[in-house]
Amino acid sequence: MTLDDLIYQPGLMAGQRILVSGGGTGLGRVMAEALLILGAEIYICGRRANVLEATANELMAAHGGRVVPLVCDIRDEAAIAAMVQQIWDDGGALTGLLNNAAGNFISRTEDLSPRAFDAIASIVFRGSFVLTLECGKRWLAAGQKASVLSILTTWVWNGSPYTVPSAMAKAGVHAMTQSLAVEWGGRGIRFNAIAPGLFPTEGMSARLNPQGGEHQAVGNPMGRTGRMPELANLAVFLLGPGSEYLTGQTIAIDGAQFQATGGNFSRMASWTDDDWDQARHNIQKRNAEDRRQRQPEGLA
Repeated sequence: MTLDDLIYQPGLMAGQRILVSGGGTGLGRVMAEALLILGAEIYICGRRANVLEATANELMAAHGGRVVPLVCDIRDEAAIAAMVQQIWDDGGALTGLLNNAAGNFISRTEDLSPRAFDAIASIVFRGSFVLTLECGKRWLAAGQKASVLSILTTWVWNGSPYTVPSAMAKAGVHAMTQSLAVEWGGRGIRFNAIAPGLFPTEGMSARLNPQGGEHQAVGNPMGRTGRMPELANLAVFLLGPGSEYLTGQTIAIDGAQFQATGGNFSRMASWTDDDWDQARHNIQKRNAEDRRQRQPEGLA
């Protein structure tokens, strides 16, 4: 991505300090890069030190600026508290938080265990809340303004079969966005969310399209998937200066896929037992590879 991909003036985000959870890969990396290009100081967190460090080095080599990689499992509230304190000690308060870290995979709900449910909910639902709260208490105590942006899906409006833990967890963060926009709005903290449609990434493809092949924009009125700069431009708008009166909103960016098709996984109702067995095998293989890459948890 370059400045030419963005619709904003250079330096728009100068002086901003933003934490992007799940910022080492996928959509988090894309949004972190856009914010960096426009002058923000970026912190990225996740569970894989090697991935975070590689991303930070690559982004700084391409664009300059400062990207700080922090290893943190947001399922662990003590790890969150330590990371947030490290950030405040490293240069002062954050001005923005981007709740992007997520986990998801397709499965028939009857095949799920409580542990599988917790694997998703503890990251998306509980992790996003605890991270928001840890930053929010500091902002409120100091009387500082800030902006929180969360990455959701259109399933928050209509649910999604075969990804029920994610649909439930994302709906909870949607409710948090609306609730805290009211509760903390008069104290200078804004809350908004983005519900992206299909923006193919490697991690998303491995768990939500485990049978392989290219993602097809089936039923999309625009006949295509999303382009990364389109998502990045929306994220910058919601986090940046000039949108201070916008809060409590979840904005879909999906080419009207939700309106046309529901935007969820209902099409998988036709899958056979063999299809599900193969999908489960492919997802487990990818999970094992991710575990091999993961470093001991703690702060970088």
